[in-house]
Amino acid sequence: MELMGDLGIVAFRSVVSFIFLFLITKLIGKKQVSELSLFDYVIGISIGNFAAEISINLETSIFSGLLAVSIYGLVAYFINFLTMKSIRLRRYFVGDPTIIIHQGKIFYNHLKKVKCDVNDLLEQARMSGYFDLSEIAYAVMEANGKISFLQKAEYRPTTNQDMNNRVTPSSLCANIVIDGQVMEENLRQVHKDLKWLNHELSIRGKNIEDMVLITVDKDDKVCFYEKYIADTTHDFFE
Repeated sequence: MELMGDLGIVAFRSVVSFIFLFLITKLIGKKQVSELSLFDYVIGISIGNFAAEISINLETSIFSGLLAVSIYGLVAYFINFLTMKSIRLRRYFVGDPTIIIHQGKIFYNHLKKVKCDVNDLLEQARMSGYFDLSEIAYAVMEANGKISFLQKAEYRPTTNQDMNNRVTPSSLCANIVIDGQVMEENLRQVHKDLKWLNHELSIRGKNIEDMVLITVDKDDKVCFYEKYIADTTHDFFE
């Protein structure tokens, strides 16, 4: 009987915490769900943890838990209100976009700043439909961690019937150097070796240590991406 009583209390507290959490989430707004910034993420985890404590920890006062959820919810609402009024506060709490690729150049220091490595960049590019970085003019990491890509004008879609062009099958690019390190297995896959790679570097006057990425496609088109350091004295976004 005591067990059934405890289960009933847990059920009641769970329903109360769920309803209260739903109301707090409605107060904070849809952004909390769809576009999690770092601040929203911290608030969301904290509120979720309080809601769980309210539901299953019978030694915790339900009113204390609801008060904690209310305080975090009101703080989030207040901060969101302030960030809509102040660009400076918005940058501090929400963050601002960071340019990772600018006119085809990879901003290596910006990659490090946002804790993103080349593999992460390549993965998000592929998920967005870009399998060759040489086709990308700009890449911007948004405040929520997603990367937006702008394709170079010459690669943007056209109507082949209108242009009367024959379509050439697409192929993947092999990443043969990542962060200055040679991917020897990838080199072998494209039937190349270190001697060929060193020759390609020497004729362009480049050092492998300065490369963040080197790719080669089936037509032996080699693309070099240096560890370009962006000029941080210029702001691209408000």
